Order: sequence, then structure tokens, then C-alpha cells
Amino acid sequence: MQAMFEEAIAVMPAPEEPLVLDPAAPIGPQIVRVLRSQIVRAELVPGTRLSEQEIASRYSFSRQPVREAFIKLSEQGLLEIRPQRGSFVRKISQAEVMDARFVREAIETDIVRLVAETADDAFVAELQRQIAEQRDARAQGTATFFQLDEVFHRTLAEAAGKGRIWSFLEDIKAQMDRVRFLSTVDFPLDLIIDQHQVIVDAIAAHDPAAAEAAMRTHLRKVLDDLPAIVSAHPGYFIADDAGR
Repeated sequence: MQAMFEEAIAVMPAPEEPLVLDPAAPIGPQIVRVLRSQIVRAELVPGTRLSEQEIASRYSFSRQPVREAFIKLSEQGLLEIRPQRGSFVRKISQAEVMDARFVREAIETDIVRLVAETADDAFVAELQRQIAEQRDARAQGTATFFQLDEVFHRTLAEAAGKGRIWSFLEDIKAQMDRVRFLSTVDFPLDLIIDQHQVIVDAIAAHDPAAAEAAMRTHLRKVLDDLPAIVSAHPGYFIADDAGR
């Protein structure tokens, strides 16, 4: 089983998420978006070999934007490009997960403080609507819930006027997102939703300190979950960086 992850050469499976391209927009970033989603959601597992030619042929465009997308995904730590051998979905680096959590906590705690200071009733109502939607999504599968979780955090960033910062975080948090998705598979979703509710309650109370504390607790959940996730999915992780 371990060897399969080290040197998998299987053909890339058909994507769960259709690659629908906007011809008016650059192709490369759109390929990045879809492949990133497939890797984060473990639809493309570590060790899967991706072919530039296959992807280009499947969707009838040139190899150049695919090559650019592969380079971008490599920069995000999601692909390993091996000259003369191919491009493979990279295993998850625990050290990079910890680094991403550190950066994300620093940014999102400041974001939620700003939101708690300025949120009006209409915005709080929107957050409560999102919480209700998250509860309803528990029966729809982890992919749906994970998407709603992303919307929740992005909504807070945009409300604080930091939408561009969230775009910056997208590159940094790719490895952390992979662990977060596995946590939604391995652990009950109620705790995540309850933590979101505590954040919203602090925002509704216009209590920046409580909102910051709630966000720290929420983002540090990965520290508690990571050992169990690694134990459950050992082939998904780089084995030699846990102590970094």
C-alpha cells in the first residue's frame, strides 16, 4: 500500500467536479481551481500521476495552460513535478500544515475583531443563515459542508474589507485545507458548526475579544485532530517532517 502512494502511475480518474471553462477568462487559473479542489477533497489522492497531455486532450486545449497550472499547484505544495517521470499529487506535509495554521490564525483573528466592531444586524442575520445552512448540509456530504465552511470564513474576510487577504491565504493554506477536509470525513461536523456559532454570537454581541478567542479555538482544532488523522490516513502524509 505504501509503495502505491510513492510511485502511483494510474491514469488520472475522471473529475468529480466538471471542468467548465470560461473562454473569456485565462484557462490556467481555472485548471488550478478545479485540480486544487480535487486534491484538497482527496478525489486525487497522494501519489496519483497527472498527465499534462491527458488533461489538455480531455478538454481540448493546449498543454501550455496545463503546464502553468501544474507549476502553480507545485508552488502550493500540492504537486511534485519529477523531470522525465511525471507530475504526482504530493503527500501532505505536517510542517506546512502547522505553518499555514499559524499564518491563518494571525490573520483571521484580526479579521474577526474588525467584524465584531462593525457588524450590523443584517450581517449577523446573514451569518446565522449560513450556520443554519451548515447544519442542513450535514446530511449532504462532506464536500458540500466544506464548501460552506469556506464561504463562512471568506464572508468574514470580505466584511472586514480583507477580501484580497483571503485570496492571498488561498495559496498558503492548501495543505491545511487537505487536513481540514479529512477532519470533516473522520470527525462529527457538529463541533465545527458549534464553534462557528460561538464566533457569530461574539460578533452579534460586538465583543472583539470574545470573537478573537473563539476564532483561535476554532483554528487550533487542527492541532487536536492532526495526530488521529495521520493515524487514519498514514499514506497521505510525509513521514519524516512531524517533528519540524
